[in-house]
Amino acid sequence: MADAPLHSPLHAQHVALGATIVPFAGWEMPVRYTGDIAEHSAVRTAAGLFDLSHMGEIAVRGDDAAAFLDFALVGRISAVALWGAKYTMLCTPEGGVIDDLIVYRRDWDHFVIVANAANKDVVVAELASRLGGFDAALEDISSDIALIAVQGPRAEGIVARMCTRGADDIVAMRYYTAANVLLDGDIHAFAARTGYTGEDGFELFVNAADAAAVWGLALATGEEDGLIPCGLSSRDTLRLEAGMPLYGQELTRETTPFDAGLGRIVAFGTAANPRGDFVGREALLRAKVEGSARVLVGLTGDGRRAARSGYAVVDADGAPVGVVTSGAPSPTLGRPIAMAYVPPTLAEPGTTVGIDVRGRREEMTVVALPFYSRAS
Repeated sequence: MADAPLHSPLHAQHVALGATIVPFAGWEMPVRYTGDIAEHSAVRTAAGLFDLSHMGEIAVRGDDAAAFLDFALVGRISAVALWGAKYTMLCTPEGGVIDDLIVYRRDWDHFVIVANAANKDVVVAELASRLGGFDAALEDISSDIALIAVQGPRAEGIVARMCTRGADDIVAMRYYTAANVLLDGDIHAFAARTGYTGEDGFELFVNAADAAAVWGLALATGEEDGLIPCGLSSRDTLRLEAGMPLYGQELTRETTPFDAGLGRIVAFGTAANPRGDFVGREALLRAKVEGSARVLVGLTGDGRRAARSGYAVVDADGAPVGVVTSGAPSPTLGRPIAMAYVPPTLAEPGTTVGIDVRGRREEMTVVALPFYSRAS
């Protein structure tokens, strides 16, 4: 018998708001409320509210916590400042990606890792297998935590007004940093200036018991700014426009960070600032030196038919030479966009490639990622 789906601490709120609920990574989560385009546009122009409580949170504590994470992950986590955050990956010894993660430094000997929902148990088990010899302990705290995100150009003002203490910290906070704040109602939150939408925004880690109060506070505080609840569908098109990879699509155990154009997150160290051994080092060094047999690129089209995950990239004779990993019509750009793996010979921006869209060839053009940047 299949396990019963998990429910977010905010499940009742989603049902009350009329959200369309779908199975996702073992959970029942809201895919949309009012509509995909409206929710996507709200994040680009005002603000959107997301329930991310399905994500996994893993605490790492101990005198060797930083040294352990330096060994277990591909980034130099010991270099992360207090209240800082770092995007990194957990890789196999062969260099394949087990999961992409964000690591937050809560104290000199205390870190919190955020893992993708579908991979949380795998990440916990893999980290535990690498723990030998280190004075550090792991704790899966996912069930204790609700994660709520406010994303969009008006997010800073909304989150600052939600605070009774720490509003100044919210305003002063740089990207990929965090702070402890007190929300209205005497609710403690760990607020991070991070997100997965390509917009400014904040992710609020709160006790699961406080989730409904924080959700209601955000909706009430942000109403005048146009904040609306948003589901997983708009989150996916937002991250696609921003060129952000999704595990299971752009990232897999058969993919190295270098294949995905993310080799910069792998810290090998330098002669002046050497780094010790870490899992996957030798394989990833070979991948860096030898180059990738396939490259992740952006694609844009002029037609109305969108390339979707799994569609083949084809040559002039119709033979498959690559594969689309993510694709959708872009609400912001008004045209189809996609990410795909192609041979390096087809990766130059401006190159025209064919996509097999249900048996019909559609031409798309290779472009640099991201498709959208709030700075542009």
